[in-house]
Amino acid sequence: MRWLRRNLVVIAGLGTLAYLILPNVVVTVFSFNNPTGRFNYAWQEFSLDAWKDPCGVADLCGSLALSLQIALWATIGATVLGTAIAFALVRYRFRARGAVNSLIFLPMAMPEIVMAASLLALFLNMGIQLGFWTILIAHVMFCLSFVVAAVKARVLSMDPRLEEAARDLYAGPVQTFLRVTLPIAAPGIAAGALLSFALSFDDFIITNFNSGNTVTFPMFVWGSAQRGTPVQINVIGTAMFVIAVLVVLAGQWAGNRRKKAQPK
Repeated sequence: MRWLRRNLVVIAGLGTLAYLILPNVVVTVFSFNNPTGRFNYAWQEFSLDAWKDPCGVADLCGSLALSLQIALWATIGATVLGTAIAFALVRYRFRARGAVNSLIFLPMAMPEIVMAASLLALFLNMGIQLGFWTILIAHVMFCLSFVVAAVKARVLSMDPRLEEAARDLYAGPVQTFLRVTLPIAAPGIAAGALLSFALSFDDFIITNFNSGNTVTFPMFVWGSAQRGTPVQINVIGTAMFVIAVLVVLAGQWAGNRRKKAQPK
């Protein structure tokens, strides 16, 4: 019991980690399956056929490319706007600043289905054709709050004396921002951008309401599940998971390398 009390936090952490990783392990395992029927829910035999031809299912790679394109543009738009808003909320005083600070986080608290229905009503009342652009606008909107939260937390923790020192050394406003402010805020901006990309790529509810005839990868997966899930979906899921893990590991490695390079 003494050993259990001493290691309870570690055991709980490992159990939580296993709980989170288990679905990804199942997806990875079944990406090597060779099902006999339409549904890839029971293990039959090991096969590399799906990995050799990940685009073997009609429209799968097309929907994947569309989701990646939307996620990329939504990330760029939300990151640029969110970074500007975060700096404005932290550095400047203006009327209705408190109201803006509260409203900007409304998409994070609002249920997705409410936001999806509201955006659909807005687009229909404005006579906008549902499709790629309506999905992109919707994704930028709900990703914006997460970027503002990440960048704002980073900007609040910045030491203003560093910028003052740059100005004392005759650096102009633009030079100070590019060489001092932006590098310090970069981790928060990168975190917001990565979160935006993941949220946009993964979104189904808001996209389903505002997509029209456009089919993204999550919508393709949902539609395929109604008539049989192809193994190639597991292949794409496994590849995305591996890429995400590699990106996180690369970021940690780069951070550790910078810390070691800093003079003590």
